Amino acid sequence: MQSPERRPRGPGLLALADGSIFRGVAVGAAGRARGEVVFNTAMTGYQEVLSDPSYHQQIVTFTAAHVGVYGLSGEDDESRGLQVAGVVVRDLPRRGSSWRSCEPLDVGLARRGVVAIAGVDTRRLTHWLRDRGAQAGCVAAGDEARDEEACVAFARGFAGLAGADLAVAVSRREPSTWSAGTPRWIADLEAAPAGAVDARVVVVDFGVKESILRLLVDRGLRVTVVPATASAAEILALAPDGVVLSNGPGDPAAVTAAIDAARALATARVAGEALPIFGICLGHQILCLALGAATVKMKFGHHGANHPVRELESGRVWITSQNHGFAVDPATLPASLRPSHVSLFDGSLQGVVHAERPIRTFQGHPEAGPGPHDAAALFDRFAADVARVAAARAEGRR
Repeated sequence: MQSPERRPRGPGLLALADGSIFRGVAVGAAGRARGEVVFNTAMTGYQEVLSDPSYHQQIVTFTAAHVGVYGLSGEDDESRGLQVAGVVVRDLPRRGSSWRSCEPLDVGLARRGVVAIAGVDTRRLTHWLRDRGAQAGCVAAGDEARDEEACVAFARGFAGLAGADLAVAVSRREPSTWSAGTPRWIADLEAAPAGAVDARVVVVDFGVKESILRLLVDRGLRVTVVPATASAAEILALAPDGVVLSNGPGDPAAVTAAIDAARALATARVAGEALPIFGICLGHQILCLALGAATVKMKFGHHGANHPVRELESGRVWITSQNHGFAVDPATLPASLRPSHVSLFDGSLQGVVHAERPIRTFQGHPEAGPGPHDAAALFDRFAADVARVAAARAEGRR
């Protein structure tokens, strides 16, 4: 029998800015929240999705029929808490079951103040967003869900993500070190590489997922994480052998200070060697903007863990994890950048490499979390670039 604290807490409602209404029942915190409504096609990994800072100011609709079957664990957050504006699901199971579960999903959502609703026809909603594009919405639970007109008006008051610099909102405020690798039980399952590279890497936190930091540590890299506002001079003062520009939310063209910093980093040298840079998701977009390309808002973005991407050099197809609503326009790439990966869903650009310098980017999430690790080799390539710089630095000290 369902425990008292897990009973639905009144009506639930999702109102879109175009006036569409989707009704359900409240399963998270009471109240209302607004943001851009998107759909995520991952079959598992809902906790990693909910705690991904790239979803800041977004209401996530899960296309999986049942969400919450294994509860919430104490180890699977990708950041400091849940980041989404709201949650919409088809069915929340009465009882979650996993040896790692610490609490049911709905209890955790309520405890962390996230408005969530269940019982929604998410197939219809996904088709609606696919055909009309991601749009502003309001998710309401409890008494707030009783006034449809007020919820539609609240949704229409959302400013949208275009032009929004959200990286500062989710970034840490001070530099810090990170030393934790992949949890042992996961490393055993996935044969995570044993690190041997003695090198320093600075990660610029635009909303970095912890899985990125863990995979860098797995490769023996010493990691320092700096705020999104860090200048190139501040980053270089930490004497890095490589720099990672992380994932994050919002419009990449609005992160102007980071674009300026990336432009300066792209010409930096360490011990006579060009500085290796790895841009992931928002970091990919920022690097491309810094070097002369342009970005565009996508109709409904890529959000899921089953997206096929072709590596152009090898012809191999990777199944990847994705989460972005903007893309780099390949027609605007400068001569210094060449495409390295493309989406097999819509042909959109998924990565670039620099013609002369160790600069690599990937639009998707090579760290997965959730999703397959087909693209994890990109971390190995970056670690190899970093190792060459570290070796040159060590040779210079002799």
